[in-house]
This record gives sequence, structure tokens and C-alpha cells, in this order.
Amino acid sequence: MTTDDVAPGLWLIGIGPGDLGHMTERAKRIAKGCSKRYLEGYTAVLPRDQEGLLEAEVGTWERLMRPSVEDPRGLLDEAREKSVALMVVGDPMQATTHIDLEARCMEGGVSFEIVPGMSATSLAVSLSGLQSYKFGRQVTLPYPYGEYLATSPLEMINSNRNNGLHTLVLLDLDPTGMGFDLPTPMSPEQAISILQSMSKRTQEEGPGEGLASDVREWEGILLSDVGTSRQRVSSGSLGELSAIEGGYVHTLVIPSNMSENEKDAFCRRKES
Repeated sequence: MTTDDVAPGLWLIGIGPGDLGHMTERAKRIAKGCSKRYLEGYTAVLPRDQEGLLEAEVGTWERLMRPSVEDPRGLLDEAREKSVALMVVGDPMQATTHIDLEARCMEGGVSFEIVPGMSATSLAVSLSGLQSYKFGRQVTLPYPYGEYLATSPLEMINSNRNNGLHTLVLLDLDPTGMGFDLPTPMSPEQAISILQSMSKRTQEEGPGEGLASDVREWEGILLSDVGTSRQRVSSGSLGELSAIEGGYVHTLVIPSNMSENEKDAFCRRKES
């Protein structure tokens, strides 16, 4: 496929989670056939070793960070005249940022096409061994910024638990919250510490708002580097999971009211 074969417009291309081996042949063909290629480095992150392989798969590319994604006037100006690939780790339309891109393209008369990719979130649910229909609202756990500590993520997790629903917890990538620099993914130790701080803050707000138990005692599943050769799935208490070292990008699952089959799957994933 050549640049003449790919129509002008913005092509939002999912490249799968973590390993370019998950990138579909269609995604590779279209990205290679675009006149310009960008890798979005704001909402998700591709491991450095895979970044080094990307040019061989699709051709030269540039990184695009938050300012150019959330204010995409330059990107859309390019896409009016030629085919532009915006490559996104995972499945691109799972981020509200990219849904907004679609709306902006429609408003500006720019052609917009989606090439789906394998989703890291759906893969994490599958690898957890828990039933997908028993998951509640998905939660993102942000870094605290200065004195500000949001407690709503823990409140959503607790609401899911009280309703017998599992929670998929995505860990923040950027401690600055600005989206200018390369991401620094949150570690398991940091994540559990932040949840503890949220629990303490919630309990300080009043007895009616407090949690029933220490969050470190909750059961959890840690999924590290999903979709890569370094993939690791571990279960245990959150306190135990916080001590796990290594890995790059992590996701937590906090289960609630597991069935017998789910309990068996949970036990099989415990660290030996």
C-alpha cells in the first residue's frame, strides 16, 4: 500500500497493547501508507524496545503529546490535505480525548477513520480470570497533585465492592498531570499508598463516609506489562501486591464477591 492508496484524512490507528505483534496487518498497511505518522504518547505508552521496532513496521514517525492532541488544529490542517496516521497504544476509541478528535474532525470537515486495535483493558479482564459481566465502573487512579488528593476513585471502587462488582483500576501515567513529557507509569507501591491516603482522607471526613476495612487487606490482582513478553499476573492482598517490584505499566483489579470458579482462578494467580 502506498501513500496514493490511503485517502486524505485523520486515521486513528490502534496498535494493540505493549507489543507490536498485536498490531493487525490492516493497521500496519494503513499506517505505512499514510503520508505522515504520529505516535500518541499521552493517553498510553509503548515500551521503549517496541518504539525502536515501530519504524521498521510502518516507517518514520513523530511523537505527539497532550498539547497537540487536545488542541489538534495543526493535526487537522495536515489531515485536510493528506493522509495522517495517529497511532495509539491499545484500542484508540477508549479514550475520551480521541472521541473528541472525531467530533472536531466532523466539525471541521476532515475525514476521520478508525482502525481498531486490541484493548489492554479487555485483555486485563480476561487475564484476571474473573467474569467480565461482573465488572462495575472502571476507575482511573491519579497521582496526587500538591495538596490535592481526589477521593472519588476509592469511592467508586467501594461502591462497586458494596454492589458485588469487580473493579478494573487503571494507574496514572504522568505524575505532573501536564502531558508534556514521556509518561512515568505509577508503580504498585505508589498505587496502594495512594489508595491508603484516599482511605484516610475519606475516614477523616466523617464516620458515615469511612471505609469498613484497611484497603491493604483487600484482595487484588496486579497485571503488569499486559500483552508483552514480560506479562505478569499476580494475586493477593493489596499489601502483598504493593511489594511486587519490576514491570513497567501496571493495572489493578479489585474483586468483590467472587464465585467458586473465580476464587480458584484467584488462587492460581498467587505468587509462589
